[in-house]
Amino acid sequence: MTKKTGFIIGVIALVIILDQWLKVYIKLNYSISTGFNILGLDWARIHFVENEGMAFGLSLGGVTGKYILSIFRIFMVGFLIHFLSSIIKSKESYGLQLSFGLIIAGAIGNIIDSMVYGLIFSESCYHCGVAEFMPEGGGYAGFLQGSVVDMFYFPIINSTWPEWVPFFGGDNFAFFRPVFNIADAAISVGVFLIIVFYRSYFLSNNKKPESQKIEIENIVPDQSS
Repeated sequence: MTKKTGFIIGVIALVIILDQWLKVYIKLNYSISTGFNILGLDWARIHFVENEGMAFGLSLGGVTGKYILSIFRIFMVGFLIHFLSSIIKSKESYGLQLSFGLIIAGAIGNIIDSMVYGLIFSESCYHCGVAEFMPEGGGYAGFLQGSVVDMFYFPIINSTWPEWVPFFGGDNFAFFRPVFNIADAAISVGVFLIIVFYRSYFLSNNKKPESQKIEIENIVPDQSS
């Protein structure tokens, strides 16, 4: 294992550890819809919510939908780990490797919530107080049915639409509205880096790992002689 590969594995582990530590802390110390301002700022808050497993508070309804989403994410993580291993072996761009590492770390972080949080925590709600760890009566949901903990909320703009605006006049307007966690942020950063800096890797039809290039060069004779 090279130092760069070790660093990527370390980043994945660090993201997962920080993500889970913060989620457990929030789960055991706050009830749903409670939190606090970060550094006293009104537009930067810790605001505890839960969702069924998709990023930024999105959900796929029902027990069946939850199973489908959880199983799909597990398969995707397996595929991404295999893909990351292949681009490490082919010595692709280190930034590309790190980007996929961030996506993998974020996906694993949210999968852990879905897999075990329903088994090891009691239910969180606004009126019933904070959750308990390993409650006597069992957790609030079965395997792969746990909810993902979100807490970062940045309503940078929180205002009201003017009355003259069609359909939305007088309604509340907030930007940025979604509530997210460290895992979501890691996935978003990884995807952003790939789109901005490494999309050519996927757009190039002639892109091949170095090992394949060497094999082709050995098989095809030099036509210039």
